[in-house]
Amino acid sequence: MNVWTRFDNPQIPMTGHLFWDLPYLYNEILKSLRKLKEEKIEIESIGIDTWGCDFAFFGKQGQLLGMPFCYRDSHTDGAVEKFTSVHMNADALYEKTGIQFMPFNSLFQMDTMRRTGITALKAANKVMFIPDALSFLLTGKCVCEYTVASTSQILNAHTGDLDPHLLRFVDLSRKQFGPMTMPGTVIGTLTEQVQQATGMGAIPVVAVAGHDTASAVASVPTADSHYAYLSCGTWSLLGIESEKPIITKESRRHNFTNEGGLDGTIRFLKNICGLWLFEGCRKEFKDVPSDVNELNALCHESDFDGLIFPDDELFAHPESMTDAIRTYCKKTDQPLPETPADYIRCVFRSLALRYRQVLEILRGMSGEPIERLHVIGGGSLNKHLMQMAANATCLPVIAGPTEGTALGNVLVQIRATGEIETLSDMRAISARSVATVTYEPQDAEQWEAAYAKFCELTK
Repeated sequence: MNVWTRFDNPQIPMTGHLFWDLPYLYNEILKSLRKLKEEKIEIESIGIDTWGCDFAFFGKQGQLLGMPFCYRDSHTDGAVEKFTSVHMNADALYEKTGIQFMPFNSLFQMDTMRRTGITALKAANKVMFIPDALSFLLTGKCVCEYTVASTSQILNAHTGDLDPHLLRFVDLSRKQFGPMTMPGTVIGTLTEQVQQATGMGAIPVVAVAGHDTASAVASVPTADSHYAYLSCGTWSLLGIESEKPIITKESRRHNFTNEGGLDGTIRFLKNICGLWLFEGCRKEFKDVPSDVNELNALCHESDFDGLIFPDDELFAHPESMTDAIRTYCKKTDQPLPETPADYIRCVFRSLALRYRQVLEILRGMSGEPIERLHVIGGGSLNKHLMQMAANATCLPVIAGPTEGTALGNVLVQIRATGEIETLSDMRAISARSVATVTYEPQDAEQWEAAYAKFCELTK
């Protein structure tokens, strides 16, 4: 029997900032465990993955010191420049961490909190990234899982551990974080309090690949390495797996990142502002289909030819996404979108062309053959975007699994039991377990012209 339970993860606007409601998330996990107990479903283990970069502070008695800041909060605007102008220049920081520069990286969030006098930072006994914080609430055990720590820009790419020198810049120390823990490690079992609250027994909690993209990449159904992956959701994360970090002047110039994966692999990738653009527009549309598939299909009811650069700062956290798109088009002397169909077509085509641009840079830096693009995550269900991605990249696009993050999470838990041994074993199970859809490139001449225009806009 399959029992699915889903719950929202709303951003909480409060006191001029955006926060995550960690107690709510924890309580929803407890409710899910109670549901399993009521359905008489036996579980062997639990694993938690979430987004990266964000973190929570805990006091000496294990109490949560306030709700965690959301990475989309604007308090980190300009944080990269403020840190690199005072503490360490950008080139030296990139050489140490291999991580792309984004204002919400944990290092810059912590430096912002230090500068603005956030009391939770000063009072913290323990600091935990979000999946580790939830595991702590379930087990009472504090760890620092490697894949999610690798998104922070505090992990030293050469030592594989948090860098004490960087931590000193933000008034923290290594002892405030848990031991570095690799995916597949059993953290502990549910505390007695959690057992009483859920009716469960002493269920083991496993440190999976705590960063959701790392879990998703573990589920890619492939038998070879001649591919790139695209984790397609709110963000589009496009990259390859590498045996070692790629830290060069060129990777620094193009702001590529080196994040931890399973079995010592490195996820060499680029963050692209993904379907956040679509969702932002969708909130503003009037009198459009409520069904997302019908809404996506509107992209074929427009011949709007305008394009945007998805990673322009205009689209980071605008009050109005449609206004931001119109502003970009006006700034670049393009026609302005008018209808929902215009906006949707503009977003999908621009994302597809950005995928090609990043793939071409990726090929040049890695030297690896890329014969196809595997798309994982909820965006893989968007057949219109998937076909555009195939057209723009001139590559077959293999869409699925949709629930790649959940599947990768489960596969790591299975591996922790000793039933399977290698990442190849995990991917073989994925290939046998999920249905995929392949999209072949079409309309080559039309998309070459569109790509030439996109490159001209973004040069």
